[in-house]
Order: sequence, then C-alpha cells, then structure tokens
Amino acid sequence: MSVLEVKGLSGGYGKTPIIWEVSMEAKVGQVVSIVGPNGAGKSTFMKSLFGITDVTGGEVVLDGQNVKGLPSFRLARAGMAYVPQVDNIFTTMTIKENLEMGGYSNRRGLAQRVEVVLEIFPDLKAAQNRKGGELSGGQRNMLGMARALMADPKVLLLDEPTAGLSPIYVDVVWDQVGRIAKTGTAIVVIEQNVDRAISNSEWVYVLVAGRNRLDGPASQVAALDLGEIFLGATAAAMESESEVIA
Repeated sequence: MSVLEVKGLSGGYGKTPIIWEVSMEAKVGQVVSIVGPNGAGKSTFMKSLFGITDVTGGEVVLDGQNVKGLPSFRLARAGMAYVPQVDNIFTTMTIKENLEMGGYSNRRGLAQRVEVVLEIFPDLKAAQNRKGGELSGGQRNMLGMARALMADPKVLLLDEPTAGLSPIYVDVVWDQVGRIAKTGTAIVVIEQNVDRAISNSEWVYVLVAGRNRLDGPASQVAALDLGEIFLGATAAAMESESEVIA
C-alpha cells in the first residue's frame, strides 16, 4: 500500500524552476532511493515535498490526503518527517533532550516514546546524556533520524544521511535505515553513493536535470549503465531503458 504518492511535482525557488513534473511513490515499510548527478534537483525535490521550497504544480498525497503546499509543521503533524543533510540536531542539547524536542507535538507518552526510539539506536541509548555537539558525524546523523522518529512518522525523508561519513558509519547508518523500515515507516533517501543506494533499497528513482529519467526495482536499475544516463543519454536510449524498467 502506497503511503506517499507524488504526481507531477514542479517547483523551485521563487520563479526559478528546479524540478519539472517529478513523480514517485513509497509504500509502507519500503526503502526508496533517489539518485542522480550533482545538480539534478534531488534535494530541491525533497524540500518541495516538505514545504520548504515553492511548489508550482502537481500533487503530494500522504496517506490518502493531498498535502501539497502545506507548511512544514502541518506536514509533520500529518505524518511526514524530514532530516536535512546538515543542521539536523540541536548541538547544545543532550541526545535525550534532542529526542524530547522531536516529540514536542505529542507530550503524552513522551518518556515511553523516547525509550522506544532509543531501542532502535543502541549507540545513542548508551550515550543519551552526551550533548549533540560532542557526537561524531555518524552519530549526529543517527540522532537526526532518531529525533524525526519521535513523531512516529508514516514517511521519513533523508537527505544524504551518509555524506562525509567513514565507511564504517556508512554501514551503520544504512543498517539503521533498514531497522526503521521494518517498523513500517516508508523511507525516501537521497544518496550520492549510487551502489549503496541500490543495494539497500527496494525501488530506485533516477533524476537528471530536474526530471524523472527512469525508475524501477533496485535489481533492474543496477543492470543499467547509470553513468551514461547521468552524463546525458540520447532520448532514444532513455526511452528504450524506460521500457525495460517498466
């Protein structure tokens, strides 16, 4: 069952379009990755989903409700969470305090929810009284995800959660993504490491120059020459590859 459906979304910054008629969907408990070359519009697309950039067309349907154009705080209450690549935690607060801030919209059962989320992130549980500014990059990214989970979202949007991390922490972050998905949360990930994205996702979308180029099961996308697609394949070749995926 699809919990997030995006249909022909267009938008950008003011009158400057960055994405054109981008569509995608994510199902309950599914990990969906969005890949593409630098400047493809991946982060803009995610920010448009979460009401941060201007949307000029299309639909965003969250759990059956059209939420396009809603402000971020209302999207959060409707069940969408977003973890940006940077500035995703409160550095002067402890891990536990960060989680409590993540659950600000639902004060009832807050302590119990903190315990539930910490069980998903045992490294954070062991260090819950440390301040965010004392954490490594990988730990900060995990805390960003954990804080987003405090609202028990239906959909979790992650913008390059492994950027700049050591290989060990890349493994850890992707393991956590898998654990979160098993709780029933749909996860949409932007990832620059294409091989990692494909190997850890069920479905992959490829964006080039602000538009959908193709999408399909990860195993089928892995068989394509994505390097050629990223650099700009001919229209005929793209059309042929789209048919293969479909």
